[in-house]
Amino acid sequence: MKIVTLVGLVALVGCAHEQARVADPASHSAGGAARPAAAGKPSRAAARPAAPPEAGSLKIDRSGSCEDQVARLQDAYDRNAEAIDFLNKVYEQQKAQAAAQTEEREQNEPDPDAMFAVNIADDLKAGQVDGPATAPVTIIKAFDFACPYCSRVAPLMTELVAEYHGKVRVVYVNLVIHPFARPAHLASCAAAKQGKYKQFKDAFWDKGFAAYASSGDQSKFGDDNLVAIAVDTGLDPARLKVDMASPECDARIENDMKELAKFHVNATPTFFINGHVLSGAMPKEAFKTMIDEQLKIAEASGVRGADYYSKIVLGKGEKQFRSRKASKP
Repeated sequence: MKIVTLVGLVALVGCAHEQARVADPASHSAGGAARPAAAGKPSRAAARPAAPPEAGSLKIDRSGSCEDQVARLQDAYDRNAEAIDFLNKVYEQQKAQAAAQTEEREQNEPDPDAMFAVNIADDLKAGQVDGPATAPVTIIKAFDFACPYCSRVAPLMTELVAEYHGKVRVVYVNLVIHPFARPAHLASCAAAKQGKYKQFKDAFWDKGFAAYASSGDQSKFGDDNLVAIAVDTGLDPARLKVDMASPECDARIENDMKELAKFHVNATPTFFINGHVLSGAMPKEAFKTMIDEQLKIAEASGVRGADYYSKIVLGKGEKQFRSRKASKP
């Protein structure tokens, strides 16, 4: 569809041949001669006033025959052909850009029906988990310690683990978006080595991120503040510093990010609930809806909760990203 066409202009004219009009039978005598109008009474044709143009409407010269009107339109079209052609090209370009944006969005959006097999074995071994190993539903939270939405949903994760009474666990996977937040991730790895991953993580949201969010002071992610939080949490500060600087904790973060990259996770928070993606700071109801759905599936499978993630999600899930576009027939 083009913006302007000659056919469209002709349609605006709406012309018709005079001889094609249906005559008023009452206006003719038996002999075929036209009956003159009564004295003082104008004929119907004369009595029909021309419709006034609407304010701001396109003014079209309707005088002359249909052929005359079309000829005038053709002349106007020819005189403005370059401008009309430009407008049509702009329109087609905008259409193509919109289609390309839709294509790109669908290529980058995960297939909502896909089950992604994110490997969390090292995270579980490191202790980056809240909830029992026997839980049939595993929530993976990809997060950054400088992410406000990650902070917002942190209490919700604790609530879900408590409310589902052993049927839900949350595994925390590092995705450092803000480079200045990396020391906090290293500190959480070091805290995990002392068996207090969750305690440190929760304390940091309260005493580290909250202070940063209110002031914009990135020093809240510095070693001094991290050690102070660790001491308040009951951690050995000297050991914490050593472990923070260790190649092991550095590799722990890098491995998390490499695993997430397989599934095109590049924003925080991103969640996988038994392998199914849920992005952003979603309301509690959205989590509960998906958890309840996955809980039914897990319980109907006959697989023990302790084995469900490894046997079903890892065993049958997608090993790399699959887009919404790829899922279309």
